[in-house]
Amino acid sequence: MTFGEKLFKLRKEKGLSQEALAEKLNTTRQAISKWENGQGYPETERLLMIGNVFEVTIDYLLKDSVEPSNDKKAGYYVSKEMAEGYLLSANRVSKYLALGFFLIALSCIPYFIFNQDPAIYIIPTIVLATFGIGMFVSTSFIEENQYKVLKTEPLLFDENYLKELTNRYKNLKKRYFVINLAGSGLFISGILTLGIERRFFTTEFLLPYYPICIGLIAIGIYIVIRTSSQLDAYKLLAKNDIYTNRIFFKFQRKLRKRMDEF
Repeated sequence: MTFGEKLFKLRKEKGLSQEALAEKLNTTRQAISKWENGQGYPETERLLMIGNVFEVTIDYLLKDSVEPSNDKKAGYYVSKEMAEGYLLSANRVSKYLALGFFLIALSCIPYFIFNQDPAIYIIPTIVLATFGIGMFVSTSFIEENQYKVLKTEPLLFDENYLKELTNRYKNLKKRYFVINLAGSGLFISGILTLGIERRFFTTEFLLPYYPICIGLIAIGIYIVIRTSSQLDAYKLLAKNDIYTNRIFFKFQRKLRKRMDEF
């Protein structure tokens, strides 16, 4: 069975028209027609994308095997457009996630400002905490389903683009190291101030400054979570070999494979 015959067979089994497949591969219907009629082969990037669409290996597409292999050890090809879209999506998710933690931390401030009157501090506390929890919930809607596969499969990239991603990750890591250090310093200074005052002083002379301490903690949390989440997104792509070698990733992969077999 030739490549063209396999492509035609897979397309029909998937219920895709030539136009629909061309849209998925970011090419033209005429190109699909030529490939199916044996008038040439797609470039490597398109071959990898075809493997993703039909969940078959490149070996099956190019060799004379009759049955497709379900072995996905080769990996999932990620185009530059998909990778950049994922990074933008991860940036939005990190913002809402960090903002959620920030608001929940801030919800403690009204208690120390209006601690003499629960009727006053309870309302802003509930409002801030509710908005913070709302931010957490919203991340599940912001994260797009098309990018979830990136966390479940080993990834393949164009070699030049992978080098570009790796350099961007290294530069971002250096820049975020300073920002992360500042965020950690704010968090630790707020925690230490509260801890020292409660441990070594009994007069509570720092009580009026508790809101400032909590504000420092909240800002520190926001900075650390925001930068760490963005770095993790870059690391997933640029250092995917490290990510896929994690025990948790391997466990998830085996579990998913058994569920598919079941």
